[in-house]
Amino acid sequence: MTTIDYVLFFTYLIGIILLGASFYSKNKSSDAFTTGNQKFPAWAVTLSIFATFVSSISYLALPGSAYMGNWNVFVFSLSLPIAALIAVRYFVPLYRRVNSPSAYTFLENRFGLWARIYVSACYLLTQVMRIGTILYLLAITVHTITDWNIPFIILLTGISVLIYSIMGGIQAVIWTDAIQAIVLIGGALICIVYLLVNIPGGWDTFVTVGQESGKFSLGSYGLELDAPTFWVVLIYGLFINLQNYGIDQNYVQRYVASSSDKNAGKSALWGGLLYIPVSLGFLLIGTLLYVYYQTSGSLPTDLMGEGQSDKVFPYFIVQELPAGMTGILIASIFAAGMSTVSTSFNSGATVIYTDYYKRFFAKETGKDHSMRALYVASAVLSVLGMIVALAMINVKSALDAWWSLASIFSGGMLGLFLLGAFARRTTQVGAIAGVVAGLLLIVYLNVLPFFTDSGETSGLHSYLTIVLSTTLIFLVGFLVSIFFGKNEKRV
Repeated sequence: MTTIDYVLFFTYLIGIILLGASFYSKNKSSDAFTTGNQKFPAWAVTLSIFATFVSSISYLALPGSAYMGNWNVFVFSLSLPIAALIAVRYFVPLYRRVNSPSAYTFLENRFGLWARIYVSACYLLTQVMRIGTILYLLAITVHTITDWNIPFIILLTGISVLIYSIMGGIQAVIWTDAIQAIVLIGGALICIVYLLVNIPGGWDTFVTVGQESGKFSLGSYGLELDAPTFWVVLIYGLFINLQNYGIDQNYVQRYVASSSDKNAGKSALWGGLLYIPVSLGFLLIGTLLYVYYQTSGSLPTDLMGEGQSDKVFPYFIVQELPAGMTGILIASIFAAGMSTVSTSFNSGATVIYTDYYKRFFAKETGKDHSMRALYVASAVLSVLGMIVALAMINVKSALDAWWSLASIFSGGMLGLFLLGAFARRTTQVGAIAGVVAGLLLIVYLNVLPFFTDSGETSGLHSYLTIVLSTTLIFLVGFLVSIFFGKNEKRV
């Protein structure tokens, strides 16, 4: 990196911190911290939802996937319109009616306190894991590009995000998300244009080589269930996106923070749909990199092996881009990571404050006590996330362990929500039975093979875990309520 690259990067970083911190004077109440007093314009919430979809991992994993394989992962994005329309029709109006900063107030209203505590606890565990994973993988990437110390990058990113997210609350998060969304899109466009200009023959060569290498394939259209076929990825994407839109505090909090029901629906719809062309752009970068290094460039041998594809894009940024562009791309990668981490800090603090502190310890609190609780909750989440990230440095297998444990942490969340939202005649016994059945299935399909080192024992691809567990929770909860809940009050 040259001096101008460092200047551009640190100018961006300091600018984001100052922008977020500038909302401190407007962040003096719990309502301002969690919902921004519902004064956000639709376009800002739209960009914030989009930025929540994109992390620095997407920024690097999607090009790496397209470089090594094809565009199969784009099928995940194709499921977004279905999930977004369902969210606009059912989920957004539901949460706007509940009008609580927490997504999990609805579950207490529907099934009782146990449901609220269970799902909010699962959410907090996944957020700590998510923060740590993103900080760690972002640090690995930036280390590859800049040779900076990995713990330094983790602490720099975590502390920088904490400063502006704790000072400005959700107002800082949403407005910086909007800026970061523009930066990361701009960085991707710069790469696309640069690659097209520098590939001999430009677009024609790209299309020809890409077609000959099968790079534009969306995967097999067969019906096998043990591989990421078009249909497996599509149904997996639908369920994951329903979980995002339906029960993820990161998204629900933005519905409530919107200025009106109409604007909330618009933001939910367009925030998700914007991810489709952007994810396509990331895949385009991966395929362009493949064509570039096939026709006019050369990679070192250590990047040609299996499992090295995610490092090709960072290598290109450092070795091929001219001075100035490298700094912009580093800022883009940081933008993708910081937007996701800041969202997790604020939404996690909101859950701790609303579902635990306010619910159990201080139902009637003064303004000072409320803000202190939110500040402490944000700081605790940031410290735990950075600890997880630092722990991953020496325990590389922890990545696989965390992703496997995520299936338990988030297990039952979507199924329980769908049961509450769409099954009118449901009892608490039915809901509990459904969650237990779903968790047992998750352990069998996804977690047990990891700990027994026995691999895929079920013959099903891991993508189908959320599909089958969610379906089982809904069916068991509904049927138990119908046949065994006759003497229990239906909720």
